[in-house]
Amino acid sequence: MKLNKLFVAASLLMTASQFSSAAALKLEIYNPGNNSIFPVSSEIISGENEVVLIDAQFQNNDAEALVNKIKQLNKKLTTIYISHSDPDYYFGLETLTKAFPDAKVIASPATVNAIKANKDGKLAYWSGILKEQAPASLIVPEALEGNSFSIEGKPIIIQGINGEDPARTFVWIPDLKAVVGGVIVSDNIHVWIADTQTSASRQYWKNTLASIKQLDPKIIVPGHFTGKSALDIASVNFTLQYLNDFEDTAANSRNAAETIQKMTHKYPQLEDVSSLELSAKVIKGEMTWPQ
Repeated sequence: MKLNKLFVAASLLMTASQFSSAAALKLEIYNPGNNSIFPVSSEIISGENEVVLIDAQFQNNDAEALVNKIKQLNKKLTTIYISHSDPDYYFGLETLTKAFPDAKVIASPATVNAIKANKDGKLAYWSGILKEQAPASLIVPEALEGNSFSIEGKPIIIQGINGEDPARTFVWIPDLKAVVGGVIVSDNIHVWIADTQTSASRQYWKNTLASIKQLDPKIIVPGHFTGKSALDIASVNFTLQYLNDFEDTAANSRNAAETIQKMTHKYPQLEDVSSLELSAKVIKGEMTWPQ
């Protein structure tokens, strides 16, 4: 999860990127960028008659933007898949399920369990910050059976659901040769590391990035990004390099402040320094997370 200290009213819709395959699937990306607290990506995958959605946004207004974009397609939304348990991936479900009550809402078993365990605390914390942009109540997805679902007979595969860290997976769309990176892949921002507090968990993360490369995807959608992402392997390489640099820097720094200073010097162009600040404090043992 990425933290941002400043709430910016989301009034503009970032221009979406769109891709299609010979099999007629289309992928459209919605990311509100700096107009919202979290520049989190949602993906609308459409076939001839059906639509599926990956991730539901954080703020009500961004979920409404998704509703409007889906309705403009004049196709049936069959499935909403939530890729991770952080609230920026699923808080928008209330808005979406009101607009599309027949859509099935699913997530991996590990994600469902994590949402159930943390949702009340997350809503209590964020309601005061989001105010009218917060959901009144939270929707818990149903647990996905197996490791895939489909749109018009074409598979959408959850990679890593039975792997080393089943709470941190990514989505593979074979027909598009596309990876939806979710929490695994970031671009143009400081990477959120506070949730991977052991070297083993960060190694699992690196292993997952390597497995993305092995698929040789044509499209890679980072779960969080600002500005324009190339939507290719560069975001995977960036995330891996950042992880390695952060680990090396933290290991050779006396405290979080030194870690932050060195990392901002190494990556002066990246946004969301607040994620670096909190991650450094957690990894250096100066702060407990989650609180």
